[in-house]
Amino acid sequence: MKLNAGIITEKLAESKAFYTETLGFGVTFENEFYLLLHTPGRTAEISFLLPDHPTQQPLFRSAFGGQGVYLTIEVENVDELYEAVKAKGVPIKIDLRDEPWGDRHFAIVDPNGVGIDIVTYSGTAQ
Repeated sequence: MKLNAGIITEKLAESKAFYTETLGFGVTFENEFYLLLHTPGRTAEISFLLPDHPTQQPLFRSAFGGQGVYLTIEVENVDELYEAVKAKGVPIKIDLRDEPWGDRHFAIVDPNGVGIDIVTYSGTAQ
């Protein structure tokens, strides 16, 4: 089984720029109403779909409201990515920190309002 999270949004171009330029994602596929991106190691994908597109069933037409969704991206070296993201001027919403259970992480927000927790797991919470 493989999971591909999808976000229905008007912000296809902004999402593409954010994920490719900030996090190093690649483009798997895109057309005028759909964008599929993959993580640098091609281990996961995320998609973006224009709202109210006539090719889609009603279930997949309403735009995401910008709250209540987050993504966790596990990386080998969170400190390195933190410095790279910060150097690009991306606002850091939760500064780099160590949690009592062993995770080291920071958080940013994508153009759609999705919180992104970037973490290196070093404890038992994997």
